[in-house]
Amino acid sequence: GSRDPRAAELERRVVLSQYLTAVQMAGDVPPQETGLTCSSWYGKHHTEMVWWHVAHFALWGREAFVENALEWYQRTLPGARQIAVSRGLKGARWPKMVGPEGRESPGGNPLIVWNQPHPIALAELLYRAESSRETLERYEDLVLETAEGLSSMLHWVEAEQRYVLGPPLWISQEIHDPRKSMNPSFELSYWGHALGLAQDWRERLGRKRSLEWDHIWEHLSDLPQKDGRYVALESVPDTFDNPLSRRDHPTMVAPLGLLPGFDVDPATMRRTLDAVVATWDWEGKIWGWDYPMLAMTAARLGDGELAVDLLLKDGPHNHYTPNGHCPQPGADLAVYLPANGALLAAVAMMAGGWDGAPPGPAPGFPDDGSWTVAAEGLQPLP
Repeated sequence: GSRDPRAAELERRVVLSQYLTAVQMAGDVPPQETGLTCSSWYGKHHTEMVWWHVAHFALWGREAFVENALEWYQRTLPGARQIAVSRGLKGARWPKMVGPEGRESPGGNPLIVWNQPHPIALAELLYRAESSRETLERYEDLVLETAEGLSSMLHWVEAEQRYVLGPPLWISQEIHDPRKSMNPSFELSYWGHALGLAQDWRERLGRKRSLEWDHIWEHLSDLPQKDGRYVALESVPDTFDNPLSRRDHPTMVAPLGLLPGFDVDPATMRRTLDAVVATWDWEGKIWGWDYPMLAMTAARLGDGELAVDLLLKDGPHNHYTPNGHCPQPGADLAVYLPANGALLAAVAMMAGGWDGAPPGPAPGFPDDGSWTVAAEGLQPLP
């Protein structure tokens, strides 16, 4: 019933992506980005892309597949505790590239940190689907020990009365020196969001709030910005000054889109999104999950037309083959399943809504009559 000629293509991508992710991403270990189709990243399993790989299952009413992923985290929690101890941290510190038993592998950017809050975010999606005491107790240790790890990765700067993240760390936009990187915008917002969720879990379980986490919430560094736009990180705020910094993932938009907007000013985020759309290196090194991520930001900002345009934007890294795969030519990957999972997460959000979304059907799609979207049973994003 949609007038937009792209509707059939979007439906095709949705149907095939549901199949591809179900057969390749729903198992009992975090898959590599190429799933079971071929071996990439040394054939190791990855925790980095777990949100994109499985969060959509919870939004589409397939919570059992998310439970499979979290069971792996529960099995490997002792190893994550050992990694935390070895790095002088509390709680659990999750490896990035692992074998099936959870042992950390060399290589694979072990300083990446945006994978750390994933277990909390996924457990919260399961709780929203089944808000029971049983769910809380099942994932209590996983959520609270992950939060302990998050809190201990931050550093208190007495002279500035604030907490900072890094260095060293490797941010999601993997083009910056990990020895100098400090306060990336996406990771800071994800830290604040996840620690807030962990506090909610403490209260739901009848525990007192953590005074330490409250102090972090009140004193976490502001998201870095320059010239009225959010930038990738505080230590190198040249995202929109230097063309070489506008490559890889534009995750400075993720705090309002994938995430619900911890410490985000919507007007600043709108300027940021507009700058990304106008200046990013769309033909170079960008990834398939970046398009849905940008669409989610546009949707939360109330621009359904832009959300659809970004979701279906033509480009070498956003092309879906007849069998539904989204190859990444710049990385020589014929299969890249985070793109499929991100597509499903974005469509679920645009059709099913999010906390605080405007009333009415399909709040993330244009409301000018060009799209007719029928949806039921979709769980809103936080």
